[in-house]
Amino acid sequence: MSTGSAAPIPPVTPGPAGAAPAGSTAAAGGADPRDPARRVPRRLPRRLFQLYAGLVLYGASSALLVRAGLGLEPWNVLHQGLSELTGLSIGTMAILVGAAVLLLWIPIRQRPGLGTVSNVVVIGLAMDASLLLLPELTGLGVRIPALVAGVVLNGIATGLYIAARFGPGPRDGLMTGLHRLTGRSIRLVRTGLEVVVVATGFALGGSVGIGTVLYALAIGPLAQLALRLFAVPADSDTANNVTADSDNSSTGTEGGSRVVASATTSATTPDEEAPAVPGGAILRR
Repeated sequence: MSTGSAAPIPPVTPGPAGAAPAGSTAAAGGADPRDPARRVPRRLPRRLFQLYAGLVLYGASSALLVRAGLGLEPWNVLHQGLSELTGLSIGTMAILVGAAVLLLWIPIRQRPGLGTVSNVVVIGLAMDASLLLLPELTGLGVRIPALVAGVVLNGIATGLYIAARFGPGPRDGLMTGLHRLTGRSIRLVRTGLEVVVVATGFALGGSVGIGTVLYALAIGPLAQLALRLFAVPADSDTANNVTADSDNSSTGTEGGSRVVASATTSATTPDEEAPAVPGGAILRR
């Protein structure tokens, strides 16, 4: 049995305020687990799930509107018209149009996010897959409930993927980019784009009807409610930035429903502060 004393533990020398103490893991060059830059945001898995669940549900709800046959949302009127013209599926046309619109972001200097690119691909794929599973509907007794269900689910889907805060869809970004570039109100830019889209789609054989009107009237309030329900609280290390952005973006919007939910506001560029519901109202996050 050794009777020698234990080796003395070197003292920890305090450093300047905010610096790691001498002798600590961080000072020795190791990773500091407290460093926010090295920490995966706690709510990232939830945000990713919301993003893709919302996009898939958006495509499925759009397929319900197609099967109802009582009128589509504005951009799908165009997609359906182009589908009739080319023989390609409506989901494929949604992907191709989304990609073309995304190219228009280049001259107006919009920056896409993960949600932007995912929007282009996932919605069209989900729409085509849902149309393969959904049967043709006959009789107003079935088509009207399908229309209502499609509009409601579309509002929920919109709230899900916007609240995930991964960037606007390509059509929304085009709208806000043109607003910034031209100085025109978002209401005017949105109305002008959607009039052109609906008129072109209708001329090509797209479906315009009571469903188009119902969608335009209902999507804003439905998405507003969904944004409140599915708001993702900010991680603690970004709470101060989120609060500041929320304060800066609390003014009214140019037409459409305003969503007052600071938890859905992220540290985004000004162009992302007022995303537009695809084919519907402008929402303030």
